[in-house]
Amino acid sequence: MSDIFHAGLANGGWEVLPLVSQMANIGSEVGRAFSWRGKNREERANDAACRALELFDFSLSDAKNRERLREIARAREVFVDSFFGDNEYGSTPELWQSYFLAFATAARQGK
Repeated sequence: MSDIFHAGLANGGWEVLPLVSQMANIGSEVGRAFSWRGKNREERANDAACRALELFDFSLSDAKNRERLREIARAREVFVDSFFGDNEYGSTPELWQSYFLAFATAARQGK
């Protein structure tokens, strides 16, 4: 994955967002990936998954997220397993939606 999908965010735009907003945005891409997969649009699904991974990586590189690296890294690992791997953790699109909904709600409330 060498292309940068979110060029504006790669140049410092991501780091100004609080973690809850970062995770909500990641959740949007994860949701798109599973939605496209459900419509048998694998190329679009893979593109959305790669965009989600890029955002995960931006969050992992953001110094203010130091205290939450374990959670972010684990979420990335489980997403990769569920989308590209053997789904050893038994994730479902519904579980991902539920997980990221908490971040989206907190982001909307400004927390």
